[in-house]
Amino acid sequence: MELRRMGLAGEMIAEFAGTMVLIVFGVGVVAQVVAGGLGDHDSIAWAWGIGVALGVYVAGRTTGAHLNPAVTLGFAAFRGFPWRKVGPYALAQTAGAFAGALLMRWNYTEILAMADPGHTTKTQIVFSTLPGNGILPVGLWGGLRDQIIGTAVLLFVIFALSDTTNMAPSANLGPVVIGLLVVGIGMALGADAGYAINPARDFGPRLASFLTGYKGAWRDQYGDLYFWVPIVGPALGGLLGAALYQVLIATHLPRDENRDTVKPSD
Repeated sequence: MELRRMGLAGEMIAEFAGTMVLIVFGVGVVAQVVAGGLGDHDSIAWAWGIGVALGVYVAGRTTGAHLNPAVTLGFAAFRGFPWRKVGPYALAQTAGAFAGALLMRWNYTEILAMADPGHTTKTQIVFSTLPGNGILPVGLWGGLRDQIIGTAVLLFVIFALSDTTNMAPSANLGPVVIGLLVVGIGMALGADAGYAINPARDFGPRLASFLTGYKGAWRDQYGDLYFWVPIVGPALGGLLGAALYQVLIATHLPRDENRDTVKPSD
């Protein structure tokens, strides 16, 4: 018997679940390293990449697994994804990130309290990003620059990986390669601003931490209002990276009407 699609509601559930899986692995590993003293920077980069890959496997068949409003925005602007779905997808992704972070906040309650009883920026970094990861001499504008560049790289490569007129990996291997992309970004572009490269990934956990005791969650270690940087930076960077791919690469590829645009049916 053929199963009926749930339409937009089903797509939102898939984006919620995939993003929640991503955040469980990502926030979980940062809590383990920062508060528990287990692991290091490489642990963080690899776990975030694994989380992305597994989240894509969860939602991929239903939506193509955007798991990131910057990705959704890029596909709407350049790959024909319906604009009417951009808002609902972003909402579902942010809700999934919030739920995953809330689960990890609960799970690591004792360790976070031991490492940082005052719930300061020392462990705020577990949930959301800070310029210079809270310790290096990078400010608000440096963080914005970093987020634009990092997300541009993300979307540029995602567009290549999803373009069947290029050398896109087969569908079942795509999530692994995208996960490796995130590992690479973390290892190469992680120092300036923690490589949020995803508005939902940062805002959802930031809200979860604020509601559970981190009263300074909206600001950085300098006291500047910072929460908007990992939202605006990835949105701008994602559009930039997608546009550059279309101009520099896509226009010079052989034409193929069967290009995979990661676009669920209307």
